Amino acid sequence: MNPVLTRLAAAAAGTMMAFSVAQADDSPVVVASKIDTEGSVLGQLILQRLENGGIEVENRLQLGTTSIVREALTAGEIDLYPEYTGNGAFFFDMTHRPVWKDAERAYQMVKAEDRERNGLVWLTPAEANNTWAISVRGEVAREHDLASLEDLADYLDGGGDFKLAASAEFVESLQALPAFQEAYGFDLSEDQLLVLSGGNTAATMRAAAQQTSGVNAAMTYGTDGGLKALDLVVMDDTLGVQPVYQPAPVVRESVLEAHPEIETLLAPVFEALDRDTLQRLNGDVAVKGLDPAQVASDFLDSLHDDSDN
Repeated sequence: MNPVLTRLAAAAAGTMMAFSVAQADDSPVVVASKIDTEGSVLGQLILQRLENGGIEVENRLQLGTTSIVREALTAGEIDLYPEYTGNGAFFFDMTHRPVWKDAERAYQMVKAEDRERNGLVWLTPAEANNTWAISVRGEVAREHDLASLEDLADYLDGGGDFKLAASAEFVESLQALPAFQEAYGFDLSEDQLLVLSGGNTAATMRAAAQQTSGVNAAMTYGTDGGLKALDLVVMDDTLGVQPVYQPAPVVRESVLEAHPEIETLLAPVFEALDRDTLQRLNGDVAVKGLDPAQVASDFLDSLHDDSDN
């Protein structure tokens, strides 16, 4: 078993009894998030929405990486944070099961497993999917009507000019580019790839934006903040090659019992987060340099305004 998962299981087993009693109503709800840009945005949305709804909260946002935040939740050190449905494949050692490539089935699987094993409740997920993707420069996508990987495959089959910036992991991992190529029936040559050693999506998107060595496409994640600012268009994975990573709030069951209004407060917020919206919010922070707290506040205000109309 993965050593991280072993530690998570041990932490959960060792603390389950101590935190089985419902949290007192007057205890603050400890809200955390991961340390990346999207974590800061989603965390602020949760924190502010609960606070605006009359729930006392404690801010532990941008606590750390997935393993750190997940362990803190199972240990009862935090009460609530946004996680991704597809990570259930790793939490429960189910990485080879096809269920993770179907949004609804993935959500129901992780929801059932986490409640039964750990006393954790997954609330309403966002529509947005923060999974591996191939994104194309906007002018190329518009000129050739490219919206999906099926469109891209047809474009490549017709001899379309194409060069992809990607990390070595994306190019070599059987679950990434090779899986896309097999499913959609295209095969990129070495001349059509710019492999960036250790490259992250910030580097690949920058290469596409600057057309480094003729690059006009990039390995990205579906909700990367730089996509809109750099005019990169995500090619829809219409065949469902990649696992689905929908963000959703995950809360300890005892805390939800003490504050059942958490579910109804957060549902409309996450229902409003489609891919374009989350890209925009992430971009406001990552590209424009805005404060995540202000970005979240403005978005929540817009939801309130919409509900009044």
